[in-house]
Amino acid sequence: MKHPSEKCQKNQEEFLKKCPEGEREFHAQLFRIGNATYRYHQLASQPDIKSLRLYYEEWLEGLPKNIQVAMRNQGFEACQNHIPFTRYVNERTDIGMDEWLKQHLSQEDYKAWSEQGKTRTINR
Repeated sequence: MKHPSEKCQKNQEEFLKKCPEGEREFHAQLFRIGNATYRYHQLASQPDIKSLRLYYEEWLEGLPKNIQVAMRNQGFEACQNHIPFTRYVNERTDIGMDEWLKQHLSQEDYKAWSEQGKTRTINR
């Protein structure tokens, strides 16, 4: 999947052209997965502002107290683009990340993304 920004697309293409051939597919896959997750998180801007503010308050309530205080201090405007918040909004509006990526990535790329998630969970 390509990045929605033409400038980013061009930068990624240039990077891949300069990559050693043995590393090119690895980096291309990282770009495809990264671009897809970027697009997924961009979906969180679709609900109206009133709904987003409601989701923000709900999201805050589910956070540990110390993080809740920090995010409340940052405020709604600052948190609108935080990945944990955008994922909450998408999940809240029935756009699950796992299913969305499964539909928008190739089987091979989805498997790589899925396995990365398992590794991150195990290594915590």
